[in-house]
Amino acid sequence: MNLPNKIPVFPLNNFIIFPNTSVPLNIFEPRYIEMVNDVMKGNRIIGMIQPKNKDEIHSLYNIGCAGKISSFQETEDGRYLIVIKGISRFKIEKELVTAKLYREFNINFNDYSKDLTEEKKSINFSDLKIIFKNFKYLLDKMGYLIDWKELEKESLERTINELSMAAPFSSEEKQILLESKNITDRKEKLQNILKTYVLDNFSNTTIQ
Repeated sequence: MNLPNKIPVFPLNNFIIFPNTSVPLNIFEPRYIEMVNDVMKGNRIIGMIQPKNKDEIHSLYNIGCAGKISSFQETEDGRYLIVIKGISRFKIEKELVTAKLYREFNINFNDYSKDLTEEKKSINFSDLKIIFKNFKYLLDKMGYLIDWKELEKESLERTINELSMAAPFSSEEKQILLESKNITDRKEKLQNILKTYVLDNFSNTTIQ
């Protein structure tokens, strides 16, 4: 796949995507309406990236994930309902000066060539038992609903990535998961972060 070295970026706090995952987005701000209009005329690729500070959107992390618009629908009130499918992570090189409402960057995919193929044999489903157990405990406590049976039908990579995206973690913790070297590293980091949340939740419950 020929990937561009210049893409528009959509900064979203506490939101990440991974290669081979799909997420819906509700686009309503004028600058991002313009962005979608422009990319739909071309390669339909957008960079999703987190701001370092939710109150200061101009300061971004260096690593994000590019995705391609796979579904597009316009609502009666002028919003766009799109679905983005993750392609590959990227690293920011520099921001471009343009007259556009949204931001564009020179980026490179050099460190993430393996993102274009799924890792099928890195781990076994038995390795996910603790992760599933802790996730179910934590999300049940928080009132989140996940279709676990459907999730278990996915590939191992997709399962871990979708859990990482859905997790009620901080932006910093999600960025750690996004920047993990490979799926095995991400699984270990996910397990460690989860363990901390479950222990904190258990301690709070016990004290009360």
